[in-house]
Amino acid sequence: MDEFEGQSDEALAALVQGNNTQAFGVLMSRYQPKLMRYGRRFLSRQEHIEDAVQEIFIKMYENIESFDRARSFSPWIYRVAHNTFVNALRAQHREPVSFVDFDTLVSHPSYARDPAAEEDKKHTEQLLEQGLDSLSSKHREILILYYSEDLSYQEIADVLRVPMGTVGVRLSRAREALKKQINGN
Repeated sequence: MDEFEGQSDEALAALVQGNNTQAFGVLMSRYQPKLMRYGRRFLSRQEHIEDAVQEIFIKMYENIESFDRARSFSPWIYRVAHNTFVNALRAQHREPVSFVDFDTLVSHPSYARDPAAEEDKKHTEQLLEQGLDSLSSKHREILILYYSEDLSYQEIADVLRVPMGTVGVRLSRAREALKKQINGN
C-alpha cells in the first residue's frame, strides 16, 4: 500500500479502472471515515450506515468506468454516496437524522481554551441540532456538505447535480432558515 502513498484519488481511480484491487483498497481506506461521517447525516443506526457505505464501495467498483479521469474524484464518490444514503433513508420511511457532529460543523476555538464556555458550547450544540433537524433535507444537506465535508461550491454542484449558482442560493437560504430556527423567528 505504501507504493500508492502520495498518489491522488484521481490517479488511484484510474488504476482501479485498470482492475488494480490494491488501489481500490487505498481509496476505500481514504473514503471510509468520510463516508461514515457523511452517512450519519442521513441514517441514525450505525449498522445501516455501515451497510450503506459498503454498498457505496460496491457501486464505486461496479461503476468506476463512468468516472471521468479529467474531473475530481471526490464529487463523484459523494454523488454515489448521496444517492445511496437517500435511497437507504427512503427505505427506512424517513426516520429523522438523530446525530450531527457539531464539533465539526461549528468549530469555535475559544471553547477549547475557556472551560467556562463549555456550558455555552453545549447549549449552542443543542440549538444547532434542533435547528438542523427541523430544516428541510435540501437545506440540511447543503450545510453539511459545505461546512462538515468541506466541499467547494463546484463539488457540491457536482454532487447535487445543480448549477453552481444554485449552490450559493441554497446555501444562503439554508443559513437563513437555520438562523430562523435557532433564533425562534
